[in-house]
Amino acid sequence: MVGYSERKDELQKRLRRAEGQVRGIQRMVDEDTYCIDVLTQVSAVTKALETVALSLLEDHLSHCVAEATAQGGAVAEEKLREASAAIARLVRS
Repeated sequence: MVGYSERKDELQKRLRRAEGQVRGIQRMVDEDTYCIDVLTQVSAVTKALETVALSLLEDHLSHCVAEATAQGGAVAEEKLREASAAIARLVRS
């Protein structure tokens, strides 16, 4: 079982909302909407996806990493490396 299983419906709702925002941005571009208005919407969808990513990261840390840490050893080290790499990817994006 993955850490986000209990919040799966909430995550899917947020992702559907972000998907709708992206479709809205596509329409704006099709309709030659003013650049700043399009950029504002891009910023909003970026923030929505960042919120999903942070929620998934929090679940991963509190579930997967916590369980691996309790086991200790190589499993714990691997989960910590994996989490660190995921955080680095989020920070760079």
